[in-house]
Amino acid sequence: MAALSVSKLCKTYAGNQVVADLSFAVEPGTCFGLLGPNGAGKTTTLRLCLGLTAPDSGEITLNGLAIPADAQKARERVGVVPQFDNLDPDFTASENLLVFGRYFGMSDAEVKQRIPQLLEFASLGGKADARIATLSGGMKRRLTVARALVNDPDIVFLDEPTTGLDPQARHLIWERLKQLKSAGKTLILTTHFMDEAERLCDRLIVIDHGKKITEGSPRELIAEHIEPQVVEVFDEASRNLPAFVEAHRQLAERVELSGETAFFYCRDPHPLLAALATAEGLRYVHRASNLEDVFIKLTGRELRD
Repeated sequence: MAALSVSKLCKTYAGNQVVADLSFAVEPGTCFGLLGPNGAGKTTTLRLCLGLTAPDSGEITLNGLAIPADAQKARERVGVVPQFDNLDPDFTASENLLVFGRYFGMSDAEVKQRIPQLLEFASLGGKADARIATLSGGMKRRLTVARALVNDPDIVFLDEPTTGLDPQARHLIWERLKQLKSAGKTLILTTHFMDEAERLCDRLIVIDHGKKITEGSPRELIAEHIEPQVVEVFDEASRNLPAFVEAHRQLAERVELSGETAFFYCRDPHPLLAALATAEGLRYVHRASNLEDVFIKLTGRELRD
């Protein structure tokens, strides 16, 4: 049985369809990603799956229970890391965990027994009595992750869990999320960091304008949608880039221009690299293609607000 099953889900706000005939299933013990630009419908989809928003049509099953009809019971075995931290500033770190446990009907004694383990998991072992205002952004985010685990959930929803964090804090949260998956937890993740999705997700979907545009594992999507090698060529104020692109376009399967950068998508990059070795006023980076290349190809390079 799927941990989460969504079938033909639709939701419209003010005449704008933000979730359009969306279907997917999440297997237990896996990390499943929802990727998409701003306004693609990711957060609305999470709210629908949690029963916090009623769908216009479609079916949702969470932990074997129908949503939204049995949402309250289903959420007893679910943890949620919201997009923005909403810790209570009047309480200490441990008090935040204690109060949150009461929402699940847990006794104070039961929660207090779990608090040291949760704080240690979040690398906050010495911060039990710290006020929220004294914690760094990374500490607050890790405490929010720990709070989502207070009821020992089977499924954890994470809405952009590492946005705004420095690389060290991000890597620590990635390590902790991998530990959760190894312990058999099911993770449902939205993120704007493609490397995060590539590292964590067993399977993912890309949605745009509320519609699913592709689905698969990160490796499958890279192999299916993008050439294996990318050469990024940068113009160093020489204005030589447009001429170089026109003269060497045939050396790549596909070329995209974005500002002062040209992206050459290649199967064999060696002829292009040989040409770049003698080009003046240009810098370049040669790398393997990744999930971000897939995301940009499918959703475009234009800015989304």
